[in-house]
Amino acid sequence: MTASIPIRVMLVDDHAVTRAGYRFLVDNLPDIKVVAEAANGEDALKFYAESKPDVVILDMSMPGMGGRQVLATLQKQWPESRVLVCTMHETKALIDHVMQSGAAGYISKNSSPQALVTAVRQIAGGGSFIDTEVAKPARTTDGVKSLSGIEALSAREFQVLCLFAEANSIDDIARELAISTKTVANYLTVIKEKLQVGSTTELVRFAISKGLASIWGQA
Repeated sequence: MTASIPIRVMLVDDHAVTRAGYRFLVDNLPDIKVVAEAANGEDALKFYAESKPDVVILDMSMPGMGGRQVLATLQKQWPESRVLVCTMHETKALIDHVMQSGAAGYISKNSSPQALVTAVRQIAGGGSFIDTEVAKPARTTDGVKSLSGIEALSAREFQVLCLFAEANSIDDIARELAISTKTVANYLTVIKEKLQVGSTTELVRFAISKGLASIWGQA
């Protein structure tokens, strides 16, 4: 009997220790093999072209070219690419955004090792995966759904907030998202209301404090 071909995985994360942890986990499995590693978005695109992995495990928060731009470029140049986003951020808005942007799966860095392995296998097989623990909405002690702060933002509002955190102007954001400047301004007003901040300066500080600027990265 011919041995099955292992799932070929590329790791993209700017933290060497994190990549080492992923490699230790999957390389001890007979059906998964790490074929490339990248510490930044630029190398990720280069190594993808060279190795053509079955699944890319992608961190969203990296200096330089952020995970969003890596995901967008992979989807544009290699529509068949299969990306599993793995990040510290667990907001529903980010989950919605990355899945709408073409990711095949989403897990948190707080997810169990088994969740990562299951996600890789399902995505390589053509399916999708979202860690059910991460996807659960926040609830109050009486069991009623509670939305506050970032959790209250829609995927588009989250997108605008991340771009704004990168010091993009309203005109810049409008061009990036192909919407009017008036629409961007309206989004920012709603975002400030939902986050309960009084000024755009406070909004930027809030976004940076949550690490949102590094999620969006440089275009």
